[in-house]
Amino acid sequence: MSSNHQKKVAVILSGCGVYDGAEIHESVLTLLSIEQQGAAYKCFAPDINQHHVINHLTGEESQEQRNVLVEAARIARGDIEPLAALKVADFDALIVPGGFGAAKNLSDFAFKGAELRVQVDMMVAVKAFSEAGKPIGLICIAPAMAGRIFAEGVRATIGNDAATAEAMEQTGVTHQPCAVDEIVIDETHKLVTTPAYMLAQNISEAAAGIGKLVTKVLSMTS
Repeated sequence: MSSNHQKKVAVILSGCGVYDGAEIHESVLTLLSIEQQGAAYKCFAPDINQHHVINHLTGEESQEQRNVLVEAARIARGDIEPLAALKVADFDALIVPGGFGAAKNLSDFAFKGAELRVQVDMMVAVKAFSEAGKPIGLICIAPAMAGRIFAEGVRATIGNDAATAEAMEQTGVTHQPCAVDEIVIDETHKLVTTPAYMLAQNISEAAAGIGKLVTKVLSMTS
């Protein structure tokens, strides 16, 4: 590729809102960081119903159905495509922000723990990037899927939550504790992870680790 090639990052969202979708701050910070570093992004989300809908004011479950793609379109300002349409050849890297949507919609880690399964469109997409040798960034709780995506022994972090880390290790992940403003890098699998709101007390703390993750992911592209 010529040196003036603008790197393109696919960003997979899991809805809209920390408790039932993509974490909005993490998502926006990711998009901002990609653009600030001279790269471009395109958002994707699976065209499926959310596991459930949470009232973010009260924390209570709401008796309604929402579509992950439709909700994620709020964050992407309408510029988003179904995850099934993602073509790995069009992108240099993949980044997945956190929020419970990663553990409820992109996988069922929130309910099954170590027995988790990854949503089919998500699995196809992320496997394609891995097999193409393209770097992947997983943020917050999204690294809980790493053991299903990569080979045994893949290194990743969700911060320092012991129960979550233990469930991940049962899936083959080597969990590495990590500070909120740091990243964990698995050079072999081209995987970068950061805790973000697994540890962050505010948006500035979340931004520190996410910025480093985006920088590292972009530097690992060929």
